[in-house]
Amino acid sequence: MEPQPIPLSRDTLPNGVRSRFVEGVNGLTMHVLEAGFDSPGRPSVLLLHGFPELAYSWRRVLPALAAAGYHAIAPDQRGYGRTTGWDARYDGDLRSFRLLNLVRDAIGLLAALGIRHVNAVVGHDFGSPVAAWCALLRPDVFRSVVLMSAPFAGPPPLAPPERAAARLGEINEQLAALRWPRQHYQWYYTTRRANDDMWRCEQGVHAFLRAYYHHKSADWKDNRPHPLHAWSASELAHMPTYYVMERDQTMAQTVAVEMPSEAEIAACTWLPESELAVYSAEYQRNGFQGGLQWYRCAADADCIAELQIFAGRTIGVPSLFIAGSSDWGVYQRPGDFEAMQTTACTRMLGCEMVDGAGHWVQQEQAAAVNRLLLDFLQATT
Repeated sequence: MEPQPIPLSRDTLPNGVRSRFVEGVNGLTMHVLEAGFDSPGRPSVLLLHGFPELAYSWRRVLPALAAAGYHAIAPDQRGYGRTTGWDARYDGDLRSFRLLNLVRDAIGLLAALGIRHVNAVVGHDFGSPVAAWCALLRPDVFRSVVLMSAPFAGPPPLAPPERAAARLGEINEQLAALRWPRQHYQWYYTTRRANDDMWRCEQGVHAFLRAYYHHKSADWKDNRPHPLHAWSASELAHMPTYYVMERDQTMAQTVAVEMPSEAEIAACTWLPESELAVYSAEYQRNGFQGGLQWYRCAADADCIAELQIFAGRTIGVPSLFIAGSSDWGVYQRPGDFEAMQTTACTRMLGCEMVDGAGHWVQQEQAAAVNRLLLDFLQATT
């Protein structure tokens, strides 16, 4: 067994937040950040990150929840950070990254901590569908749900799963046929080359992540999202290149041209260099394939077929959606934002668009997000 990384140091974490490892979590040794752990019996909140993020993405949320009386728990999910026990090979155990097993990871973590239920599960980016499936499948364990940046449109309908799996490849072919040839980032993330393109990129992982986070944030002033009318190449081509890339570009090359200036980096209070270094150190060590496996499962016919068992089932616990007003992620799949509110979530208490935030809403505008979370928790307790 390879040596396990040590927990994050005190100078890296906010006061009141600790880093530790929890063994026996569905085959994983899971790295967890916690706040409010020193008072047994507190109500709990589970926080699930997305790509390319870490438990550390909740560093400004954890203390606020603890101060309000909650035990806040944020794991490095399967494939990420300091959590170990997952297969990092492209040709390795792909099915362990399917959504139902990610839900099992969440339930397993709570069981290992001796927690029978949480007041809320909160998911951002790819953590949003994981949180949604947690609430849909086990409402007794996950008593409410907050989805961030990625709307949840419900389980896939009962149709040939091969047809659903082919949808991404088909739109990618249509994008390639445009006058300005493009490719869909989710299709690119399923390819064998994507990990090395980012992990071994010319500018280095730290500079790549700086440009990637900047490009998808409100700091990049050309992020002016709006609803798209259809899942078509001509409509998707309205999105920035970090979603619909140039056909012959890697993701590292795509974001490199938007690298912020030294002055912009110095002014970035939501992600200073010392905090970005936490991300870059983990991705330099692990690469990106663990997170990319999630995208591959989302386009895999067998994984889709497994989810179709729950076709028509809705989320019945109280729910809330939060996103940045400059976040294209809300609209990247036309119709999902509307379906979430009308059919997928039957007790949705609100959809909040936070000014001054792009895709990284809980990092860019932590104070506003914390207020929304605490108001929601108070209303649903």
